[in-house]
Amino acid sequence: MENDSIKLFESKKIRTAWDEEQEKWYFSVVDVIGVLVDSVDYLTARKYWNKLKQRLREEGNESVTDCHQLKLPAADGKKYLTDVADSEQLLRLIQSIPSKKAEPFKLWLARVGSERLDQLQDPELSIQQALRDYKRLGYSDNWINQRLKSIEIRKDLTDQWDQHGVKDSLEYATLTDIIYQAWAGKSAKDYKKFKGLKKENLRDNMTNEELVLNMLAELSTTSITRSENPTNLKENMDVAARGGKVARVAREELEAQTGKKVVSPLSAKRFFEGQKPTLPFDDKPEDNENKDE
Repeated sequence: MENDSIKLFESKKIRTAWDEEQEKWYFSVVDVIGVLVDSVDYLTARKYWNKLKQRLREEGNESVTDCHQLKLPAADGKKYLTDVADSEQLLRLIQSIPSKKAEPFKLWLARVGSERLDQLQDPELSIQQALRDYKRLGYSDNWINQRLKSIEIRKDLTDQWDQHGVKDSLEYATLTDIIYQAWAGKSAKDYKKFKGLKKENLRDNMTNEELVLNMLAELSTTSITRSENPTNLKENMDVAARGGKVARVAREELEAQTGKKVVSPLSAKRFFEGQKPTLPFDDKPEDNENKDE
């Protein structure tokens, strides 16, 4: 299952998750019902769904009420198991809810599915969407270009891992940790803690220098993997450490030349809370002096 995301219908948030294997969206049923019954109160929408689910089951309509449950983010920032439905289930569910928004919602539902399938056929559309998202959040053009390139490099690396016996998500995380530790001297967990992050994406909070060095580490790991063809986790771990070392050498040389630490506690979260703009957002190197990440 791909990372969860938020879609907007008439400015109302609907939590979603994309299933890569089945190539389909799953939508939070409660969020959809909140839209259809025009309620902004989560508890009201949930009570409506519980009663509707009971009535549909009594009518023998199990195909609508037999919903998956996925962990989706709630208002408190934590993730909870939530009833979700795919597009087909939602279309049947909409028929059971009298709402003036039923038809507009059906059109929205079709458009969401179409956009995602278009992106699968044309990866450039995904890149364009990411570009718009980062722009909306206020990132600088320079940082965005680096970030999009880092996504491409990361995808090349994970493709190589997949071809060389790495399948489990825990193994992916282990190898990623080794790369971070090798070039930055921190595990992913420690790196996020150093930046004051919790749920936020670590790469989305890296400076330009950090992004470039992390790209070098992952690119080096990819190149060594292609060259040596590791066949098990142990061999991939060795390659990851060596790939990360390439970037560590570059980091140490850069720090020696500039007298400044590369790994920085700077994060997008603090930037958007109103702290002083720095390198990844306004491209002013002088603002990034004496930052120790």
